Amino acid sequence: MDQAVPDAGTPPADAPPWTCPFCSLLCDGFGVLPQADNSLQLTGSDCPRARRGLSGFAAQPGSTPAPLVNGAQATLAQAVSAAAQLLRRSRLPLFGGLATDVAGARALYRLAERSGAVTDHLHGSALFNATRALQDRGGFTATLAEVRNRADLLICLTRPSDNFPEFFRRCGVGDTSLVAQRRLVYLGLEPDAPSQSGVAVDALPLQGGDLFTTLSVLQALCASRPLPQADPALKALAEALAAAQYAVLVWEPARLGEHGALAAEAVHQIVNALNHATRAASLPLGGNEGGGTVQQVFSWLSGLPTRTHASALGLEHDPLRHDARRLLADKAVDALLWVNAFHPEPPPAAGVPLVLLAHPDTPPPAGGEPSVFIPVATPGLGRSGHLFRTDGTVLMPLRALRPDGLPGVDQVVAALVAELEKAQNA
Repeated sequence: MDQAVPDAGTPPADAPPWTCPFCSLLCDGFGVLPQADNSLQLTGSDCPRARRGLSGFAAQPGSTPAPLVNGAQATLAQAVSAAAQLLRRSRLPLFGGLATDVAGARALYRLAERSGAVTDHLHGSALFNATRALQDRGGFTATLAEVRNRADLLICLTRPSDNFPEFFRRCGVGDTSLVAQRRLVYLGLEPDAPSQSGVAVDALPLQGGDLFTTLSVLQALCASRPLPQADPALKALAEALAAAQYAVLVWEPARLGEHGALAAEAVHQIVNALNHATRAASLPLGGNEGGGTVQQVFSWLSGLPTRTHASALGLEHDPLRHDARRLLADKAVDALLWVNAFHPEPPPAAGVPLVLLAHPDTPPPAGGEPSVFIPVATPGLGRSGHLFRTDGTVLMPLRALRPDGLPGVDQVVAALVAELEKAQNA
């Protein structure tokens, strides 16, 4: 008889702690129990994102799926050799998806340098809403621990639990032993915070119905500039921000739209204005599917994030020109290496030779172009690994929940590099 899923809290003693890789909160207090139907049951939480991620994995993995070369089964060595041939023939390959862990990202960077590739993550557009604003103006961000222990005023530009269901629990919202009284204010949104003691929740409409206008007005008010036409509710909010012990603006780069970098810059300006007299920070929520991890790793190794071309002239970073969607739409690249170790989602239709390193249940490539599909293990499920948390300050270890015998992205990419070097030396 299947056990009922308990309320969020400490997992039962027979469920060893597990770090969930399915969002960048990287919650490490969950447990997972195998069920009689060979499924995996989450314990210690009812997080829908974690449960949905676990539903793609069996408690006892079956036989290891074989790689495919042009739709036909092949050995791993044959698939690596075929993938290396596709990359050798390419004049400008695109490395997309990049949904992997630290080890996979390190290996992919080395391969991109050797192959002269352009790189972009699955969530590249959202990542660069945050990155471009940081490049232009700098920023002051909070950690989850600081929000949990100090923040008494949270300004929500997003509904955090939509994409990060455990956010409020991780931040101790409602725990009066941490912060006696918190206030949450939603700008232009219906609240999603749970109703509980010690938490006051308000919702304010956007001035003029526009987020950027609202943030611009709020920034001017926080900088003590007179604005007679400002909404009285925004004036009161600016006063509350100035009076708060530690105010945090919570936002999601993915929800800021096409010109989100401008809104992100306004968030940073509000924080900067407040920090002249009190303490404030922002907390961007994003970097799922290894997005934040890949940005960190590429920046360590080269000084530049993704959307960079490792050309013969050196590294060329251009967050607009090197958008994967634009490159594929303009047919500016002639090969695609797509990586997604977390979810069985098909790569974009590219019309170019494809090397696919992905979850074993990913639909195999279809079409007339040459293709190689190599199933890879998911960090935190099929093999161990490391990912950066959304606040960018903590590198979380992932233990293999149930090893499945599949190679990791780093192992496949290392074999590709070795194959390319062997061909070059020959």
